[in-house]
Formats: sequence, C-alpha cells, structure tokens
Amino acid sequence: MIETLRLELHLIQAEDLIILFEHPEDFSIYEGKSYKNPHRVLIDDQGPLSWRVPQVKEDASLNMWFVRWIVAKESREIIGSTSFHGAPDASGMIEIGLGIHPDFQNQGYGYEALKAMWSWVIAQPGVKTLRYTVSPENAVSIHLVNKFGFTHMGQQIDEIDGPEDIYEMSALKFAQKHP
Repeated sequence: MIETLRLELHLIQAEDLIILFEHPEDFSIYEGKSYKNPHRVLIDDQGPLSWRVPQVKEDASLNMWFVRWIVAKESREIIGSTSFHGAPDASGMIEIGLGIHPDFQNQGYGYEALKAMWSWVIAQPGVKTLRYTVSPENAVSIHLVNKFGFTHMGQQIDEIDGPEDIYEMSALKFAQKHP
C-alpha cells in the first residue's frame, strides 16, 4: 500500500483483478478489506481492466505495476483507481493512468494520488522517465499534469482514445521538484 495524507493506494491482487474484470458483481474481493466500493469504481466503467487483465494472465509478476484502488482514509471508500500501463520500457519510460469518481473530482485527490504513485515508482529500478498522456480536450487533466511541471512533448494517436497530448518528466527532475 502507498499512503498519503488523505489516501491509501491499495494494489489489487492479480486474482482479485481477474475476478473484478470477469465477474464485476462478485463482491467477495472486498471481504476482509478495510474499505468498501459504494461508488462502483471499476464495476460500471471497467477502465483499464480490459488491457491489464490479459497482461496479468500472461505474466502475473507485472501486476505490481497495475491497478490500485484510491481509498479515502476518512470514509474508507474507494474513490478512484490508478494504474501504470506496464513495467518501464527498455528506455526506462513508464506511463500512468488515473480515474477519480465524479463525486470526488476537483478536490485534489488526483494530484495527491499521482504524486504518491510517481514518488513510489521513481524508487523502482530502471525508471527514468514519467509519462502522462491526455486528450487535448481534457482541460482538467492538462492543468493537473502542468501543476507538476511536466513538459509537453507532442501528440500521438491512440487506437482507442484518439489524439493524446504527451507529457513527460525525468524521474530525477521529479524527485528534485517533488521531494
């Protein structure tokens, strides 16, 4: 678990990730956990699960990079999720995705979760570059990544999401700017 002032970021274990994707109404994955999912995060909109689950089924060791619940400490509710797209690539680049339930947006939770995830990942071997891609129409996410001081590197076309702006920062620069 990764902890911040207001949040806990709980890694969803590989077995639970598969159950969540294949049987989203199977609430056994929450049994014995200290949190609940009343907002149905990753149930009604499964976000990254269709990409992450096949990767985990192929190589369970990749799961350490994948989906984490974003849990509000005060309410013990899951308010979102975050996931790297995979392990760092050959050049040391790692990309992240983030989703905050609409009821909890614009309250600083996205910033807090990203800062925690990036702070955790820069301590992992082989990570040299942090990447965040976002639709050029998503002003809130663009503001968020700019708040961290990432550099706009250009644009790419994602097969599913269409045009995306690419933002990057070196792991070293992130560590210096966000100790």
